Amino acid sequence: MIRMAFENPSRDQIKVLLEHSHTIAVVGLSDNPERISYMVSEAMQNKGYRIIPVNPNADTILGEKSYASLKDIPDQVDLVNVFRRSEHTPPLAEEAIAIGAKAIWLQLGVFLEETAQIAQKGGLQVVMDRCIKVEDSILLPNGKPKS
Repeated sequence: MIRMAFENPSRDQIKVLLEHSHTIAVVGLSDNPERISYMVSEAMQNKGYRIIPVNPNADTILGEKSYASLKDIPDQVDLVNVFRRSEHTPPLAEEAIAIGAKAIWLQLGVFLEETAQIAQKGGLQVVMDRCIKVEDSILLPNGKPKS
């Protein structure tokens, strides 16, 4: 069997994903405002997304309760945004499937075919090696449509 190399969804598909994502769990969200994960998540929060931090070493980040893992989050999560090294992402894809997320998004520099295969097999949309803040700024410059 020939496996096709992973390709990110089209810009149109990413736009629809962002429009329909309201709650984003951010794995690896730092409580340090100098870190990229904090800056990106704060910008997304300011655009109208609910950000749920996944960081076992913090109580709250950006005014939201932080959870030790995805499976500890009591609320529905639409999208899982990952700020972890590529080799740590396959179990995160499995957790994202288990909690009923619609998509997993691996940030810029994070890419692993195995993670994409796990997530796609579980019915998730997959974006890898892209910055969610950059994509959101380009595709939804005026913010999220009111639903």
